[in-house]
Amino acid sequence: MPSTTTPHPAQRAVEPHPTPPLDPTTHQPSYAPNPDASLPLSPTRQAIQRHILNLYGGSASASDMQVYAEQAVYDDPLSYCDTRYKIAGQWYGIPKLFARSETLATEVVASPDDELVWKQRQRYTVAGVHASKVVDSLVSLRLEAVGGQEKVVYHKDMWNEKDYDHEGFGAWVKKLNGDKLTHVTQPPEEI
Repeated sequence: MPSTTTPHPAQRAVEPHPTPPLDPTTHQPSYAPNPDASLPLSPTRQAIQRHILNLYGGSASASDMQVYAEQAVYDDPLSYCDTRYKIAGQWYGIPKLFARSETLATEVVASPDDELVWKQRQRYTVAGVHASKVVDSLVSLRLEAVGGQEKVVYHKDMWNEKDYDHEGFGAWVKKLNGDKLTHVTQPPEEI
C-alpha cells in the first residue's frame, strides 16, 4: 500500500543543489525563463518534463505520478514529501486550491546524466477569489535508473532565487504539510 511506503533511506544525499542560473545582463540569479535559450532534451527527458508539467497544470494522473520512484522526495518552500504517495497528495491538491494553474514558459538550463533542471513561470489563480499570482521557479529533478527507466528520486522547486533549508519551524511546517495533505486531497492508493 503506497501510503505506508518507507521514505528514501538517503534523502539528503540525492537532493539536487543546482547552481542558480544568472541573468546575462545583470549577472544576478534569475529564475525567469527564456524559452529561446532552452537546451534540447532527449525524448525520454522530454517525457519526464511533460509529466511534471502536467502535474503543475493540475491534471494529476496515475500515469504522470509514475515518473516518480516510490521513495521519491518532493521539496518546495511549502512542503516536504518523502514518498510518491505523499507527493501525489500535493499534486491532487492543485485543482482543489486553484481555479487554474498554467505553465507560461520554461527554459531547460541543465540536463547532465543524473539531473534535469529548468526555469519555470507558473500562473496560479486561486479558486473562489480568482486572484492570480505568477511565480518564477527553478525546478531540479534528481534522476536514477529504477527498473530500467529513469525515475525522479528528488524533485526540488525553488522560488524567488532562494534555496530553502530544512531546519527550524519552517521545516516542521513543510513536513507537516507533506505528511498530512493526503488526508485532505485523498490521492488513489494505487499511486
